[in-house]
Amino acid sequence: MFTGIVQAVGEIKALDEVGGDVRVTLDPGALRDHSFAMGDSIAINGTCLTVVDTTPDALAFDVSKETLAFTTLGSLGAGSRVNLEPAATADTALGGHIVSGHVDTVATIISREDDARSVRMVIEVEDTFARYIARKGSVCIDGVSLTVNGVDHNRFDINLVPHTLEVTIINGYTAGTRVNLEVDVVARYVERLLESRMASSESDR
Repeated sequence: MFTGIVQAVGEIKALDEVGGDVRVTLDPGALRDHSFAMGDSIAINGTCLTVVDTTPDALAFDVSKETLAFTTLGSLGAGSRVNLEPAATADTALGGHIVSGHVDTVATIISREDDARSVRMVIEVEDTFARYIARKGSVCIDGVSLTVNGVDHNRFDINLVPHTLEVTIINGYTAGTRVNLEVDVVARYVERLLESRMASSESDR
């Protein structure tokens, strides 16, 4: 589990094909002094991956074809910067919201404009997932927990404060940038509960 509070910006050092999958090696940036061990989980741009190798200045992860196909990780290359968050522990402050690290879909930045000292972005998501986006609800974009300002069909807008722009890679996003999106897990459970209740009601008729 994660919180959507990015702890560091890392840099991809290499992507190597291994048996049909890809091994990603990255410089963990400010997390270099963190005591990572084999099997630890880290969210890379919101995608939960498992540490398979460590060196004093790098971490390695195996990425399946499934993950490459349904996230933006397949479009990264050496030199790409990524948002990083280690898995939450029992004493981690829940400063964002509950994030699983399981990307639902890839969304697209439609527009970006300055809003005083902040930046406002409009994001378009597939219709299938638009129903989970609610005004003032939570959404995770490339591993960053954000609040939805407003919703218009399959588009929604977010406001990025200066601190978020400074400590994540989001400040480099422009119209057309593709991002990993995870909807609020609470919305998923609510939908499932309602489906079960409706199914039960129909069977009682």
